[in-house]
Amino acid sequence: MAELATRVAGRRSLPAVILLLAGAALGGCSGGDFGRTRADFRNDDMHRWLGAEATGSVGVRASQFQLTEYERQLRDLAYPFTEPPHSRPAWKSVFGDYQPLPSPWRQKVPFDRTAYGRNLIDEPHRSHASRYAMLIDDVRDDITRFEPFFATAIRVFELDSKRNASLTMVSDLSPRERDDAIARMRENTLIVQWVQQSLAWRIASYRWALERLVIQAPDGMAADADRLIGELARLAANPPVAAEPAIGHAVVTKG
Repeated sequence: MAELATRVAGRRSLPAVILLLAGAALGGCSGGDFGRTRADFRNDDMHRWLGAEATGSVGVRASQFQLTEYERQLRDLAYPFTEPPHSRPAWKSVFGDYQPLPSPWRQKVPFDRTAYGRNLIDEPHRSHASRYAMLIDDVRDDITRFEPFFATAIRVFELDSKRNASLTMVSDLSPRERDDAIARMRENTLIVQWVQQSLAWRIASYRWALERLVIQAPDGMAADADRLIGELARLAANPPVAAEPAIGHAVVTKG
């Protein structure tokens, strides 16, 4: 009887074990460990969509060429700039909410420079010092990302210059190959323009946030934040390589 009772109890507990394992599996699918992007989203060309979005938003097609190593790196380094700073709460990151973003030329809602500061101030914090610290960290992250991105952009533009020069020398160049080469060069330029636009928006957001922090909770950390924002603004105003803004598009702020 004791053996029979054990078997019955084991069978009754089996559905619970199955549900527990299924829940763990679903949890693993929904997001990466500790908020990292899900593994099924991570691949060499995970940011390829940036080029298609940039070109499509101004009415031209994307190139069908495979990405070169430097072109792939350009897109990888561009993505953190295109995503609004502090735009993903920690709880959302758990669910792997990575998704393509609209380019500046497709966004119908005017850029709101107050959004970052309002999120920063409204989110629960133990002290105002932690808000200053988060602002400083966000600005410092952009400064750290700046040089690698533009160093890669320089390399991509150098290779695009060689690509453009070779178009007149390649034998039996088909119209499709020529169109794809031109489309890729345009695509690379638009991605750099996108980052330039995003930097202007980010700097405006950081300044608005700092001004509100200063009047709500004055602190000596404000001087460090102001210095870093000024440094980022100087970098953005004098990039190592620049791409002219798309015709008809300007920075639009609200608030």
